Amino acid sequence: MVTAKDYEGQVPTWCPGCGNFSILTTFREAMAELEIEPHQFTMVSGIGQASKFPHYIRCNTFNGLHGRTLPVATGLRLANHEMLVIAVAGDGDCYGEGGNHLAHTMRRNVNVKLFVHDNQIYGLTKGQASPTTGEGTKTKNMPAGVISEQLNPMALAVALDCSFAARGFAGDGEHLKGLIKEAVKHKGFTLVDILQPCVTFNKVNTYEWYSKRVYRLGPEHDPADRSAAFTKALEWGERIPLGVIYRRQRPIYEEQVPVLAKAPLVRLPAKAPDIGPAIREFF
Repeated sequence: MVTAKDYEGQVPTWCPGCGNFSILTTFREAMAELEIEPHQFTMVSGIGQASKFPHYIRCNTFNGLHGRTLPVATGLRLANHEMLVIAVAGDGDCYGEGGNHLAHTMRRNVNVKLFVHDNQIYGLTKGQASPTTGEGTKTKNMPAGVISEQLNPMALAVALDCSFAARGFAGDGEHLKGLIKEAVKHKGFTLVDILQPCVTFNKVNTYEWYSKRVYRLGPEHDPADRSAAFTKALEWGERIPLGVIYRRQRPIYEEQVPVLAKAPLVRLPAKAPDIGPAIREFF
């Protein structure tokens, strides 16, 4: 029987009070309840505080470049589509440097599970504005305040027909655990944007700030209704909805690649093609 303790990795070095701690605990519990063992999945991350997550999880791991989490995760799925692939990123890492990769992975519908730790700031580099930082926000590195319009990940996901788009909150672990389990079980690309307070560099979006605004979506919301999903995705400010915003079943990318129909690439025999005739054409 798998337990949350089976996923324990290195000792976390996040700031005391960081929302990442509750996400870590919740993720371990969710995987244990799904009875997925550490060797049965690979976790990919880039650079940032959120991207340290795989260091603190016992599993197969690939820690790559800033913003390049999803290309690696896609490559893993194409090489072995029997492997569960989970991607972890921060809001700067994913929505900033990795924004182009996010858009095209959603478009392709690669069966990768993406969890974004969205603290609305660059924590690792000490407080620069990320794409999700609110307009007007001031920090030590932004004394004049943010002037760029705030990115809305849920609205972007619905607009690009992401097959599963949800929002969770690090301060509501039980609800977040349910979202993690739903995302892992969903067939298709999943984006779970997790509101995660940064107690050191973001003095605006605190636990108290979120707690006054977040609410769980009820059964009256139909995630299959794209128009309703877009309306909910645009809701931000005094009221912030949590839950599955949008969900649609679409063919996954891996099933549409003919060479993968027989078996994962890792199980196919390696045979070097004879490239001699092609080379001789140039002489």
